[in-house]
Order: sequence, then structure tokens, then C-alpha cells
Amino acid sequence: MKIHPRVSLSMVSHWNWPVERDLAFCEREGIQTVGLSLAKLEAAGGWRRHVAAIRERGFRVTNLLGVDSFPLFDRTTWAARREGLLDALDAAAAHGAEQVILTSGPARDLCWEEAADACAEALAPIVEAATTRGLSLALENTHALRVDIGFVHTLRDAIDLARQIGSGVCMEINACWAERGLAQTIAAGSEVISIVQLSDFAIGTRCTPDRLVPGDGDIPLARIVGQLLAAGYGGVFDIEMVGPRIDAEGYESASPRALQHVSVLLERVASA
Repeated sequence: MKIHPRVSLSMVSHWNWPVERDLAFCEREGIQTVGLSLAKLEAAGGWRRHVAAIRERGFRVTNLLGVDSFPLFDRTTWAARREGLLDALDAAAAHGAEQVILTSGPARDLCWEEAADACAEALAPIVEAATTRGLSLALENTHALRVDIGFVHTLRDAIDLARQIGSGVCMEINACWAERGLAQTIAAGSEVISIVQLSDFAIGTRCTPDRLVPGDGDIPLARIVGQLLAAGYGGVFDIEMVGPRIDAEGYESASPRALQHVSVLLERVASA
């Protein structure tokens, strides 16, 4: 299987596998560009346990995902959360991750503007610490049903907030593909989009997460990838597939199909 150098496979795509099986699968399939899940690493004995195995295999680690941000409505929690985030930065640096993806944190009763100011204040020391470690932070736009992890649900809002806090943006296509003026938003914010998460969605789905292998659903991926390339985006496309349909198909089938489809898609769109 020939994998495009700009395609990354997130460990989240094998959510129910242990970390050791993830690593063995990637090695067997010739997958060298990966994204890590902090939650999976921590659940499997802590992130320090896996540093040597990941480093020795020579993976390019495009990102560390799953970093909980601040409950913006409750300042009494911020000091403890900062410690957790600093530990996540240490994990990313130890594994050689290029960036850390995090969500904005829940706002609860704060209005959007109040939440944005609180997010900038809470994250300021983390942004500084990431810079010191040679890491970048990427703020992810999340599905509107996931108000428990964030208040930023459009790419446009993610770009605005990222500029305010001094971070990059993780563009989650599954959460913004139907957004108004998407091409214009991508063009206007291309300098802060630092990673793109890619999967598919079937119209009629009423729960989240319930994603599909790219190419199996209704998201116009070729059009959106074309808009990103036209805007000068030069980063990776991180395949992040989660949900019952991926579990039912089986990761041994779903991941190779996804890698092949996105690799061919990138070649086709770039040549066009």
C-alpha cells in the first residue's frame, strides 16, 4: 500500500485496541506517519511507558490528541488543569509530536465572547510553555453536540479564537464541512490552519461520533481538500475515524481503506 506522505493515521481510529496492537499494526502495514491519543497512552499504563517503543519504530508523530482544556466557567479548576496540560506538553515532547491538539473547554453559562476571553487567559501560560518546548498548539473546532468539551463549533470561530490565543487550528472537517462560506474561511485563515482531521459522514446520522471511512459518506472531501490546497495549506491530513460503523467493519479493514482513499484523493486533487 502506497501512503501519501501528507497522510497521517490517528491512534483514535483504533479506539478499542491496546497501544501495543496499534504499533504492531502500523509497523506491519508500513504506516510511518501517525497521530497519538493521550487518553489511550494514559489508559495503557501512562504515556511514559510507550516513549521508547514509539521512538524506536521511527514514527513521524504529527500530533498528540485528547488533551482536555479548561472548564472556562470555573476558575477554581484552572490551576490543576494547567498542571495536566503541562504534563501533556511533556508527553508530546517526549514522543516527538509536532503539535498538541486541544479543544476550547466548556463555557456553560458564559457567552461566547466571555468564554473566548477566559480561554485566552487560561491558556496563556500553556501557549508560552509549548513555545519553549518547540511545540505548537492546535485548537480544534468540535461538533455542536459536544458542548461538554468546547464552545467552538465552526472553523470560522476556531480561526478567530486561535488568533486571539496565539495558537494554530486543527480543522475538523467532520464538524465544519457544511459551514457557510467554507472556501472563503479557509483562504482567510490558511496561515493558522496547522492540521486537518479527516473522516466521512452519512446524511441521516443522528448521533456522534459515528464516522465513516473517507469516501463512504456524503462529505465532499475532494472539494474541501482542493480548497485547502488552493489556499496554500501544506500540513498533514490526519485520518480520525471513531464510532460504531468503524468498530463494526474492523480496524484491519477500515484503516487501510481510509489510507488508500485519502492518498489517491490527494494525488488526484493536487494534479488537477
